[in-house]
Amino acid sequence: METQDVLEPHLPTLAEMQKWTQVLGRAQQLMLEQAAGATGRMLPFDPEVVARIQTSFADEGLALWQRFLDSGGLLRDQPAPPPADSPAARKDRRFADPAWTTHPFYDLIRQSYLLISDYLMNLADAVDGVDPKAKAKLRFATTGMLDAMAPSNFPLMNPTVVEKTIQSGGENLVKGLQHMLADMEKGQLTHTDGTQFELGRNIAATPGKVVHETPLYQLIHYAPSTPKVLATPLIIFPPWINRFYILDLSPEKSFVKWAVDQGISVFLVSWKSADASMKDMVWDDYILSGQVDAIDTVRDLLNVPSVHTIGYCVAGTTLAATLALLAARGEADKVASATFFTAQVDFSAAGDLTLFVDDEQMKLVDRLSSSGFLDGRYMAATFNLLRGRDLIWNYVVKNYLLGMDYPPFDLLYWNGDTTNLPARWHRDYLTQLYRDNLLVVPGAISVAGTPIDLTQIHTPAYVQAGKEDHIAPLESVWKLTEHLAGPVRFLLAGSGHIAGVINPPVAQKYQYWTVEAREPTLDGFVASARETKGSWWPDWAEWLRAIDSREVAVRGARKPGGGKLRAIEDAPGRYVKAR
Repeated sequence: METQDVLEPHLPTLAEMQKWTQVLGRAQQLMLEQAAGATGRMLPFDPEVVARIQTSFADEGLALWQRFLDSGGLLRDQPAPPPADSPAARKDRRFADPAWTTHPFYDLIRQSYLLISDYLMNLADAVDGVDPKAKAKLRFATTGMLDAMAPSNFPLMNPTVVEKTIQSGGENLVKGLQHMLADMEKGQLTHTDGTQFELGRNIAATPGKVVHETPLYQLIHYAPSTPKVLATPLIIFPPWINRFYILDLSPEKSFVKWAVDQGISVFLVSWKSADASMKDMVWDDYILSGQVDAIDTVRDLLNVPSVHTIGYCVAGTTLAATLALLAARGEADKVASATFFTAQVDFSAAGDLTLFVDDEQMKLVDRLSSSGFLDGRYMAATFNLLRGRDLIWNYVVKNYLLGMDYPPFDLLYWNGDTTNLPARWHRDYLTQLYRDNLLVVPGAISVAGTPIDLTQIHTPAYVQAGKEDHIAPLESVWKLTEHLAGPVRFLLAGSGHIAGVINPPVAQKYQYWTVEAREPTLDGFVASARETKGSWWPDWAEWLRAIDSREVAVRGARKPGGGKLRAIEDAPGRYVKAR
């Protein structure tokens, strides 16, 4: 992009530079006040550290202006790049447009912003003598503020938006306003064109039947695609904070379809999105009336002694509690194996989500749950905040400022398809697990009056974690292996909470790491792990068959609706469509 195509701004005046200095000073003061409030005393900083940070910032700022003036200011022809070790030299996807480095004004704005960001983050890290959680809150808030004030988010500071506005005669801003007003009306940020997807047609389309229904869930039995299947069936428990079909996206991405094609009898629980009728439901209901009921239903339907299980995210947490309950009851043999997708049981290292579990947040949850359930849009907004740069501001620029059309993307469609949560259960989950970390304390939690203890679980387990997971951090998922008494295979997948799980072999994306001998520590695992390119799904299937490779012919109850449980309706069922 040539500079003459860009709206030419003027060199900042002294008054404008003084204004920016005042803004920076106010931001610094807010940080000081926050830190003081967290500790009950003023200035919890190491003066020497702060002095070094301020001196470095002043030196970098003066060097930036000197480079700018020496190269001719706004009249320069060639950019004056910062030194390679300067924060202003950092690569950043928000500034991918060449004008951010070739146009002197935008280059100055970009480098100034990166220097200020580095300064404020260093200042947040320099807070001393506070509780680690308080310091994490300060860092999270600082990151959020800096993401929000990025010059790329403002139309007159973003060269891509300026050029688009000139070329379209402002039509992009009108279209962006339409997008923004539509999002305000529905109370949720839009990420994709939802009109391109239809449940049961091009998403959640794996053939099957709903064969069992309760007020809490529907049980889907998928139609086999092979003449024989594993004798031990598989039940998948997806998280109820989202719709189940993250595991059954388009056919080429569907874990469910892939598992069926491997000759596995697959059942899946589709949870009901909470309404006022579910206001009194608690965690015990999801364990007993949910997971235990589904396990017993499938065992009885197929006349088998045990089932394989998968628990994803919060459903994995609950699966661990279910296994502990079965162990306490002497019924552990009902489950032949347990697979955990990015699941946590020990929340001592649960990441930024723990920042949303304080008294003020609990009061907010109570206010938002006056009808007995929590609107799923609140949780969606929370997860978006964890990656605000990618899931909020990226779309503000693309859809509100540039007026771009929404791309059809099945994963983002699922991400925006929110579910409501029972208020009592959600509050208990946040306080008992995230805040108080009671699940890993033997006997601290009881289910239907039975104390549970994770260390009594001897069921073979497959624990999968995502290397870049921001919802269930690697360090937190690893802790699950430290509480299980049975054989455990730990696998680290490339990418994060979703892409790390939904990685079909045909895509040939990412990689995974394994260690054949069980390592006692995460550091030991990382040091000795072997990397394998591509999807980890075949590794899991091989592990599953090693537990029990017996097969049976597909007939009778092995076909959906062919046994004592008649088909209620076609998959994906009514519950997933309820809004």
